[in-house]
Amino acid sequence: MQVGGERTGAGMLVMVSAVIKGQFRLIVMAVRNEEHVLTRSPSSPRPWRRTLYAVGAGELLAVAGFSTSTPITPFFLQDLGVTDPARLKLLAGLVQALPSISLVFFSPIWGSIADNYGRKPMLLRAMFGGTVVMLLMGMVTAPWQLVVLKTIQGCITGTIAAATIMVASISPREEVGYGLGLLQMAIFLGASLGPLVGGVIADLFGRRVNFFATSFLLLAAGIVIARFAEDNFSPPERRKSIGASMLPDFRPLARSRALWSLMAVIAADQIAGSVVGPFLPLYIQKISAEAAHVGSTTGVIIGLGAVASALAAIIVGRFSYRLGYRRVLIVCMTGAALFIIPQAFVRSPFQLLLLRIASCFFVGGNLPSVNALIAQRIEAGKQGSIYGISSSIASGSNALGPVIGASIALAAGYGPVFLTTAGIMAAAGIAIAAFVRGTRGAPAGTAHPPVP
Repeated sequence: MQVGGERTGAGMLVMVSAVIKGQFRLIVMAVRNEEHVLTRSPSSPRPWRRTLYAVGAGELLAVAGFSTSTPITPFFLQDLGVTDPARLKLLAGLVQALPSISLVFFSPIWGSIADNYGRKPMLLRAMFGGTVVMLLMGMVTAPWQLVVLKTIQGCITGTIAAATIMVASISPREEVGYGLGLLQMAIFLGASLGPLVGGVIADLFGRRVNFFATSFLLLAAGIVIARFAEDNFSPPERRKSIGASMLPDFRPLARSRALWSLMAVIAADQIAGSVVGPFLPLYIQKISAEAAHVGSTTGVIIGLGAVASALAAIIVGRFSYRLGYRRVLIVCMTGAALFIIPQAFVRSPFQLLLLRIASCFFVGGNLPSVNALIAQRIEAGKQGSIYGISSSIASGSNALGPVIGASIALAAGYGPVFLTTAGIMAAAGIAIAAFVRGTRGAPAGTAHPPVP
């Protein structure tokens, strides 16, 4: 039995190695392509490209790190002695929801502080703060300790929001789409790579080691940011105190109907992405002819969908400035809705796979375009507050999605869950067409007022 287990472990390591090589080959190709494009732009100095790649690499490590330990957390609760099924479900729900809930309140605060004290310090705070918290999680001896640390995690991390603020602030106007697309690609790849690595670590070394692995990856990400990223932050003439800077500036939202529409798109994107997620494995099981291969089939469908989203993020980032962020976003929303609708009626996993790849491709182009449109509508020095608010909305929507999905699935079955998701995407696309108008490009380095 031990020999068989060793062979299985070795086989899993070979598979993980192959996937990692494939993922990083994709990153290298994208970075080389970006290098070719950006070297033709005289307005993109070398420090900007180096900072972009450093932030992208750091965020890939950070997201992969969190994804390494998050999926095994319910099983870790069992290791801590939680055996009662009802209590296990309650605690598992708490440890999954609490980071998102606390992030809702703290993201705008950290974003506002970034506007007054710099973006790089906030990104390092998220990386190194997460390093300490995840290290402590690996040392807990009781479930309540894990619940407390999960709450603290949401209070002091938020690496995606911090990275988005930094990339948007250091990018020349015509390169915002490139930068945010590359960052989003790194996030998608980290999210697809982390669970695979985490599963192997848990099987070979035990679930407690997953938290130490997450801590190590966050530490490595922080070191990459500290060593290679440069912040072009200029302090405001009247810098607020730490206490005063903790209050986000909501005035840009009050003055712009377009910003409200973009926030609604972010909410729709996160709700749509999380509505189906918890039930996708069960849906695949329902339409599968062979129950023995449901696990691997689910992994393939989710993994290839993530790769499609990553490819879309970089492709959309490359062309969206020339085509127009608003136009690209409407196309992405419409395409996602059209390819999600037939997923409610598929009869085989292969049909679902093809449709998921297509819909995930369009979904992958949403966030780079949304964040680029937000960047066009914010004055210099206000990015932190607005992106912090958008991150807060995203976190709350991500927590709301599974509740909506559960309610629909219990009342009407799995099919209507997909139809609801498509409806949310379509409504968001209509909102963009109705309330957000396009903007013209401007030479890099020129001042540009926010667009309503």
